[in-house]
Amino acid sequence: MNPMDTLIWLVNFPVSHGYAMVFIAGFSILGLFAMSARGTAPGGRLRSIREREGLLAPGASPKGGIPRGLVRIVFRVLAVVMLGSLVLGILGLTGIPVTRAYIYENGRPTTATIDGDWVTFSTAEGVEYTLENNFFTPSVHPGGYTSISSTGNVVVRYLPSHPQAYVIDGSQQPR
Repeated sequence: MNPMDTLIWLVNFPVSHGYAMVFIAGFSILGLFAMSARGTAPGGRLRSIREREGLLAPGASPKGGIPRGLVRIVFRVLAVVMLGSLVLGILGLTGIPVTRAYIYENGRPTTATIDGDWVTFSTAEGVEYTLENNFFTPSVHPGGYTSISSTGNVVVRYLPSHPQAYVIDGSQQPR
């Protein structure tokens, strides 16, 4: 399995679902960055009240539980991942072929049928896939917004190790 194919497959998800990703990432980033701020780890406020009331010695380490620093690091990593997804979603919405060019060059061609927002094709191994072709971020390359009929046959190129990463070949139509 090609590691570059796996990376493109992972990056292709936020790119091909740009509209949803902009909203999901946009709103979740606010909460994730707020949770990663100092003093917001679970139990942090309760701990300060216990210290103030004399029920807990200042600086005493909590028994069990997850260290607050680790919680902040996890939330910061998640916030950075969501920020990257936001950027990739915006690039997908603007029609920049972040992953489409790689899939087009390295993909295996096959004939597919389009039915509304869904593309159905079979891989060389005989597995049939029905995947979404989002209206806001259509998977067409070259010519990201080339008009493709909402029904009928088209040629798609998919990554052999990850068929969920596909593009509709805008340069050729099946005969």
